[in-house]
Amino acid sequence: MIHRAKEIRDDPVQMERQEWKDRRRRQRLKQLLTVSSPVFLLLLWECFSRMGWMDARFFPPPSAILYTFWELGKSGELFHHIGISLFRIGAGFLMGVIPAVAVGLFMGLYSPARHVLSPLIMAVMPIPTLALLPIIIILFGVGEVSKIVTIAGSVFFPVVINTVAGVTNIDRIYLDVAKNYGAGSKQFFFKIALPGSLPVMLEGIQMGQAIALLTIVAAEMMGANSGIGYLIWTSYKAFLLKEMYVGLIVISFFGYLFSVLLRGLQVKLLPWR
Repeated sequence: MIHRAKEIRDDPVQMERQEWKDRRRRQRLKQLLTVSSPVFLLLLWECFSRMGWMDARFFPPPSAILYTFWELGKSGELFHHIGISLFRIGAGFLMGVIPAVAVGLFMGLYSPARHVLSPLIMAVMPIPTLALLPIIIILFGVGEVSKIVTIAGSVFFPVVINTVAGVTNIDRIYLDVAKNYGAGSKQFFFKIALPGSLPVMLEGIQMGQAIALLTIVAAEMMGANSGIGYLIWTSYKAFLLKEMYVGLIVISFFGYLFSVLLRGLQVKLLPWR
């Protein structure tokens, strides 16, 4: 064994291979811990609920929740609510992100625009979007548009602020090089401003998608007759807690899924990070 270890230390190729194996082993261990911890908690929940150590009326066993999930999916009711919520989230997210990126880049690139718009954004941003829901309903009615606008408003502010921060924090040396080489406005925008602001901008978009999920649930609880938030709220009022937990699980799943997708997009767009 000692002789084998000495051979590995003396051979750079063997050392590199051993380090790679060690990294793979650590990575598999981390993945195992990531999966096993929630499974262990679910098993504890199942056992405690079945044994009466937890009140099954308020904390039904996960197996019963899974069966309810299957029943709602088989009936089509669950997918109906999911489809409506995903449409609202997607439309509101795009309606909030696209203008937020445009405004954020404009403010970051032009100091006068930043001084004019920053006080307005800082004044409106602390107001919860849901507090503005009555005004949004007055302006856009009680249909789908009001819910989409509510989501867009909640997404807009974190994205615009992070985009401005991304542009203003670009290293000064890149700006000087662009000016010295006579870069035009278009080149400066696509070669310097947009790539330089992407890391912070994507963090704002990541934050925006989480806020969009929170907002859609609250908006559908307050004024809707469909969607995951509506399912959660009506199930709670009718004391159908298994259905309520199904809605919570769906929201949790999509929050995780959207986060993974955005992280993957970040890796593709920012391979140097």
